[in-house]
Amino acid sequence: MKEFIKDIAIALVIVIAITLIIKPTIVKESSMEPTLYENNYLFVNKLAYLTKDHPDYGDIIIFKSDIDKDDGSGKKILIKRVIAVENDVVTVSEGNVYRNGIKLDESYTLEGFTSGDIKDYAVPENEVFVMGDNRGVSLDSRSGEVGTISEDSIIGKAFFRLYPFSEIGLLK
Repeated sequence: MKEFIKDIAIALVIVIAITLIIKPTIVKESSMEPTLYENNYLFVNKLAYLTKDHPDYGDIIIFKSDIDKDDGSGKKILIKRVIAVENDVVTVSEGNVYRNGIKLDESYTLEGFTSGDIKDYAVPENEVFVMGDNRGVSLDSRSGEVGTISEDSIIGKAFFRLYPFSEIGLLK
C-alpha cells in the first residue's frame, strides 16, 4: 500500500510541475492560418523566455492584449508570430515587410501580401512587433488597438500542436 501511495504522490508532483510549465491552448480565430487553424489544440511553454532574454524572430507567442473580450469577462488572449524585437526597425511597403531594411521571406503567410503602410517604426525596448500569418484578417501590431507587445504580457511560446491528430507535432 505504501508503494501505491508513493506512486500516486510522484504522479501528482509531475502533473503539478507540468501544469506550471505548459499551458494547453485552443486557437479561437483564423488570424494564424495557414499555420494554425481554429480549434487547433496547442501546448504553450510558459517558461520559454525565462531562460533567454527575448523572443526570437518567427516565434509563435500567446499574450494578454488590452482588448476586452466580447462578453466583458476580461482581456483577450491573442496568438501571433514575432516579426521584430526591441530596437529593430519595421517597414511595411507595397505588400512586403522589412526588418532593419531587409525584406522578409514570409512563405508561411496565407496571402503572401501584407496590407498597411508602416515607415521605419522602431520597436521599443522590451517589446516585440507581432503579426498573424493571415494578414488580411489579423489584428496585430500594425493596429493601434494592439500595437507592440510588452514582453511582460507574453504568456508563453506555442511549441506543439496536439490536435488535429493528423497534424500533431512541433510548430515551426
